[in-house]
Amino acid sequence: MWGPEGLDEVEAELLGPAEDLKGKDVLEIGAGAAQCSRWLAAQGARPVALDLSHRQLQHALRIGGAFPLVCADAGALPFADGSFDLACSAYGALPFVADPVLVLKEVRRVLRPGGRFVFSVTHPIRWAFPDEPGPEGLTVSASYFDRTPYVEVDEGGQAVYVEHHRTLGDRVRDIAAAGFRLVDVAEPEWPVWNTSEWGGWSPLRGNLIPGTAIFVCARD
Repeated sequence: MWGPEGLDEVEAELLGPAEDLKGKDVLEIGAGAAQCSRWLAAQGARPVALDLSHRQLQHALRIGGAFPLVCADAGALPFADGSFDLACSAYGALPFVADPVLVLKEVRRVLRPGGRFVFSVTHPIRWAFPDEPGPEGLTVSASYFDRTPYVEVDEGGQAVYVEHHRTLGDRVRDIAAAGFRLVDVAEPEWPVWNTSEWGGWSPLRGNLIPGTAIFVCARD
């Protein structure tokens, strides 16, 4: 799944047809509990799941999967140039780094020529609206152009969650600056079967504004 809307890679084929994944070396960036890597392995791919959080990778280890788990910074990937055919990231790493170009350059470095990187993030327009699934979340409350990061702190004032705001144009420029060619930008529509609410995602919101942006990038 590329996001809360429920867009399935089997349907979307943003990485390519599922039958073409067999035997491909695929890097999942910001893998969390490695849900995407387990799906990739089931298609016959050879995934590597990478995350900065050791705790998240412990969850991945507990759930299981016959593929490597790597604890590392997405801005300093511990792989040789041209190690992978594909890379993917579903809401991983990119929203949480102050220098996304550094990450994108690293991903491009470890991809082979002709490789593809597909990543999903919160759609930039959502930052202009309150994070509410109901009618109160339908009125603009902030500037779309405000790049101030969203920060949550603990009782001691330490940041425990930081998500960086990038406009759609910022994302496109970042991709180009890293040397990628932008192939597609997907903005999943809310499907009729999805009745779930999660944070600011809901059928009400989803039928009016996009919640997820997916960028398909190619390494020529």
